[in-house]
Amino acid sequence: MTVLPALRAELASATGRLLATAAALSDADVTAPSLLPGWTRGHVLAHLAQNADSYVNLLTWAATGVRTPQYPSAQAREEAVEAAASLPAARLLAELEEGAERFAAAVRGMPDAAWQAQVEGMRPPPHPAWYVLVRRLREVGVHHVDLDAGYGPADWPEEFVRRELHDCLRCWPRERSAIGELHLRRRSRGREMLEIRPGLGQGPAVEGTPADMLAWLTGRSRGEGVSLVPVGQPFMPGPAGVGLPAPPPWLTMPAPADLPATPPKDYP
Repeated sequence: MTVLPALRAELASATGRLLATAAALSDADVTAPSLLPGWTRGHVLAHLAQNADSYVNLLTWAATGVRTPQYPSAQAREEAVEAAASLPAARLLAELEEGAERFAAAVRGMPDAAWQAQVEGMRPPPHPAWYVLVRRLREVGVHHVDLDAGYGPADWPEEFVRRELHDCLRCWPRERSAIGELHLRRRSRGREMLEIRPGLGQGPAVEGTPADMLAWLTGRSRGEGVSLVPVGQPFMPGPAGVGLPAPPPWLTMPAPADLPATPPKDYP
């Protein structure tokens, strides 16, 4: 048994939640701004639909051994999103559904050995094909929040938050970090536990729940729920960055550099 069935089940649930949100949007709703500067909700939906097909390309590469780029180019990706962003809500929903189904079909059709094949997205490093499932989950989970349509970081499943913090820390750019430590507050069996992640750079420690921390590190919050240590005063909404150091750039790499080639039993 490997992690693949769990990732597939998690992705099916995440996609279902995303489609439910998209189905509730009207034509006027999809023209409203998203949380991403310069992008409407239509841009986000178009990107998510096309991203599914981009990952079909990577799975095709893994299954056939024929190099198949994720996108023709960065410019082509941007132009395709822009062209589709103004489509009616029903058409955007259909494209999102169709892209998700093509990706699911590609996953179902993958030969077992192909999950170990090395593929590469728009940026290095290469990674084994099984990690494409993690990348698609990341796109769906984070951009669902970007729609600003009732789904927020507090709605992220625990396993999603745990995995994304794990990979964020494995790709952490220490030379660009103004944060020295993360203090993650968790509840276990009715007790609050503190998990400390040291050695992240030159700067203070910051503390918060895993979901609040991930929202801040990914730029999906201004730091609500995150506080400085040892001061420990809750961060209050205000101008971006007030009271907290700026987090380092998120996802300087699309995947950790030392992933196992064979799908592991669990991840992380």
